[in-house]
Amino acid sequence: MSRNKLSKRLLVLSAAITMMLCQSAFAAEDQVKEEVAAANEAPVVQMNMQDAMVRAFATNPAIKIAGFEKDAARAQYNAARSSRWITIKGNASAGRGGMDEEWYNKKGGYSVLGDRIDNSYSNSVTATMPLYTGGALSGSIKTAKAGYKSALVGVQKSYNDMRSTVTNGYFMVLQADDMQVLSRESVERLAEHLKNVKAQYDVGVVAKVDVLRSEVELANAQQNLIKAENAYKIAEANFNKIIGLPLATNLFLEDTLNYTPYDKDLEYCLDYAAKNRPELEQAKQGVEAARGQVKVARSGYQPQISAVASQNWATGDGHWPADEESNWTVGVQASLTIFDTGVTRAKSHAAEANYFSAQETYRDTVDAVMLDVRSQYLNLREAEKRISTTEVAVSQAEEDYRIAQLRYQAGVGTNTDVLDAQVALTDAQTNYLQSVYDYNISKTNLETAIGVPMEFPHQVKVEK
Repeated sequence: MSRNKLSKRLLVLSAAITMMLCQSAFAAEDQVKEEVAAANEAPVVQMNMQDAMVRAFATNPAIKIAGFEKDAARAQYNAARSSRWITIKGNASAGRGGMDEEWYNKKGGYSVLGDRIDNSYSNSVTATMPLYTGGALSGSIKTAKAGYKSALVGVQKSYNDMRSTVTNGYFMVLQADDMQVLSRESVERLAEHLKNVKAQYDVGVVAKVDVLRSEVELANAQQNLIKAENAYKIAEANFNKIIGLPLATNLFLEDTLNYTPYDKDLEYCLDYAAKNRPELEQAKQGVEAARGQVKVARSGYQPQISAVASQNWATGDGHWPADEESNWTVGVQASLTIFDTGVTRAKSHAAEANYFSAQETYRDTVDAVMLDVRSQYLNLREAEKRISTTEVAVSQAEEDYRIAQLRYQAGVGTNTDVLDAQVALTDAQTNYLQSVYDYNISKTNLETAIGVPMEFPHQVKVEK
């Protein structure tokens, strides 16, 4: 081969190698970009329960709404109290008018030269203060005060409810993650068992049916693992929504589900709820607000008496400002509705009906709260008992599975025994995990049911 042809082939080969290296470099660069983009789209956030509470309190609309409702109720209460004192109003008016000549001649019977058109100006300052309102003013103040107290309790209730929501959502993610682990362990056990079955089948110790049955069980376990992984993603997305994170955020939670004994008895819980459950206080304030409205409605039967002082100015020459003619008045003004075609009576009946309704609402709320406390307490104790029994069942199932494996390997047990023991072990582990989850959820729900206050500042800064 000539030297020129060899040189050309070397050049072509080196060019091809260079292009392949460039393509590999570009591919690697593209892969890095894709990984970075994926990381940016789904960041990993590490947090504990307290971190989740901080973020939820700072971002969830329910907390902010309760705060705005409290501010509105406080403003209404201040407005009602301020109505007891002096109100000063100023008034100014300006006008132009009069009579034309034709109209004046017809009515008066004599002639007037020119039109009677002129400007008029007047100013006044009036001060009033209620002396007696027949219960209208005190009833309005009572209603506004009850609304403000209810809104204050509503803020505490929003924090309590949010604590329960965050805690339950946090535990759901932990449970879903633990279910992933259990499903993965089940797959690993069945995969390892399948290897053992195939090894024995290869040497003619077991029948083909054992291999097929083991493969089916492994496929079923893999399906359960896929479901568990999907359930975890859903629980994670739901929790991200609660705490105000992007739904695609990957969470790394520091806490674990565990059992912490609850040492309070039912009688203590019922008594604590009667004193601290926010809904009870809100229902009580609802009765007070309705009682205030009854006073307001019945005030229509009573006279309204106010102290009045006024200063008036008017123009005498038709020019601004109106300060030529001045007069003042100080006195007492009283008014009484004599007949209103039954309006006051109808309003009184409606207010009384609302008052009786509020009383029944309070009574029903008390019963509902006591039932909620009792139910949550019983659920707590039921889950607590299941924890102890399922914990023993897990130990027994683990030993049963170990023995079934040894017997099968020794040729004295069947494949069905191993698979049944595997299912029993997975069920026992799942039941134990479910009982711990139910216990923690019931504990949180019980604390919310009895009204354990959640102390937290209203304004919490969260780094975005």
